[in-house]
Amino acid sequence: MSNKKVWFITGAGRGMGIDIGKAALAAGYSVVATGRDIKQVEEALGKSENLLVVALDVTKQSDANAAVEKAVSRFGRIDVLVNNAGNFYAGYFEDLSQADIERQMNTNFYGPLNVTRAVLPVLRKQKSGHIITISSTAGLVGIEFGSAYAASKFAVEGWMLSLQSEVAQFGINTTIVNPGFFRTDLLSKKSMTFGSNPQAAYKEKREQMETGWSGMAGTQGGDPKKLANALIEIARQTIPPKRFMAGADAVATSKQVAAELLAQTAAFEELSSSLALDNKK
Repeated sequence: MSNKKVWFITGAGRGMGIDIGKAALAAGYSVVATGRDIKQVEEALGKSENLLVVALDVTKQSDANAAVEKAVSRFGRIDVLVNNAGNFYAGYFEDLSQADIERQMNTNFYGPLNVTRAVLPVLRKQKSGHIITISSTAGLVGIEFGSAYAASKFAVEGWMLSLQSEVAQFGINTTIVNPGFFRTDLLSKKSMTFGSNPQAAYKEKREQMETGWSGMAGTQGGDPKKLANALIEIARQTIPPKRFMAGADAVATSKQVAAELLAQTAAFEELSSSLALDNKK
């Protein structure tokens, strides 16, 4: 048992999860680092008396329940949950099979739900806690060649915004993180899969897109170490933000979305406001 704050991180064996785990350990916190491959997590984070590595496939509720039980058994509590595990099924909608889309949703949407469902009873009992879920700028705007990924992130956004109003009564905070392009392996072969049902109609454009997306791997401008440290800072706030735009490109996207929403609302405001039932005697 420990009096230190305990961070529970999914997808801690690669990508941004490694940096979040290292930042939390460096800040003096206890860390429950989870991933499907325990050896990969151990190699990435090393050894520490403040570290517990646990196997977790976020698509399995039983895995999530077991991982939370081990975390509480070791450290006595969970203070910060970071829903970080994710992948990217890239492709035009018609190129993506139903199975592709289901796999995308299972990891990026149902995964956070499974883990949060397992953690919430612990946080409610404590009457405290912070749930941080990594979304994306694709949770704010649709992206060509990324309909399934965007759908999974839009779903996460709606769930998290609703969850905040439900769990605030228990002293639990939530934060949606919208990263722009960070130099992680999301666009590598480890995390990015192209649609399994390619259609002839998209052949030329699909080839261009596959080359373009693959070529971006390792060239993204965001520093995941800086983002990890930013999450440490956010979690220290007495009242953490409900949303954090991560990266200058994410800030620009957010401003563009807000401006377009206001413009679209104003364009037909008179028509939109005239749809009430007429009061007839």
